[in-house]
Amino acid sequence: MSNRMVCREASHAGSWYTASGSQLNAQLEGWLSQAQSTVGPARAIIAPHAGYTYCGACAAHAYKQVDPSITRRVFILGPSHHVPLSRCALSPAEVYRTPLYDLRIDQKVYADLWKTGMFERMSLQTDEDEHSIEMHLPYTAKAMESHKDEFSIVPVLVGALSESKEQEYGKLLSKYLADPSNLFIISSDFCHWGQRFRYTYYDESQGEIYRSIEHLDKMGMGIIEQLDPISFSNYLKKYHNTICGRHPIGVLLNAVAELKKNGIDMNFSFLNYAQSSQCRSWSDSSEGHAKLVPDGNPHTHPESRCNARY
Repeated sequence: MSNRMVCREASHAGSWYTASGSQLNAQLEGWLSQAQSTVGPARAIIAPHAGYTYCGACAAHAYKQVDPSITRRVFILGPSHHVPLSRCALSPAEVYRTPLYDLRIDQKVYADLWKTGMFERMSLQTDEDEHSIEMHLPYTAKAMESHKDEFSIVPVLVGALSESKEQEYGKLLSKYLADPSNLFIISSDFCHWGQRFRYTYYDESQGEIYRSIEHLDKMGMGIIEQLDPISFSNYLKKYHNTICGRHPIGVLLNAVAELKKNGIDMNFSFLNYAQSSQCRSWSDSSEGHAKLVPDGNPHTHPESRCNARY
């Protein structure tokens, strides 16, 4: 019987980001040097998962808030783009490769999560096909490089959860969020706009299409900052914004709500917002990115950070 370690390869290296470790390191250093540390350290961040050409600079604002000296475990929650999932799934791998260095999965936490019966096992092929978690691995490796032998990761693929399931997973993960040595990375782009995304919401009062998209995204970002899962759910029902990481965000908001019941207060703020392109006509497309998250046909990307107060 083989004892070979199961490794997930960096399957999107060379396409979504460079496969050269030295080039990747220089890129990440450059983006991080342009970002500012605010009130840290972050307990949770929301950051985009598009190709680094589109969102690398945006994501830096979120990762700049990470304190490697206290972080010992990094949970990475990403949406499933290719495989239908009604629950959450865990990887069969023990190690995730990056062009910088390998990241090891926390097998003790994985064992505890398996015991709950709430998780499926994804195949290695499904894991390597998916980009929502992988796009955060190089940034995680870079942010944690000064303590690279002292931390582990907990990748979780999040399916199309119902509101009640988001609440269940939020409650389950809240005890980990309460621990200051744990960091949560929520992988999400914001509005995917255009015919190819079957989403063309347009509020003409905002001006050009890209400004309507930004207004829609920032409305959602403001609601996320309230840390109220019900308000976020109502926003999605009303506008149907194509935020691809809406379910991981929902899990985080429910985890925060659970902690609030136990007297742990948190605050959340977005630090940056970018679009992969500026839509000006119906033939355009974009994704939005916020530090919290983006996408862009147009994609929008946000960066953010979540801090705790006791």
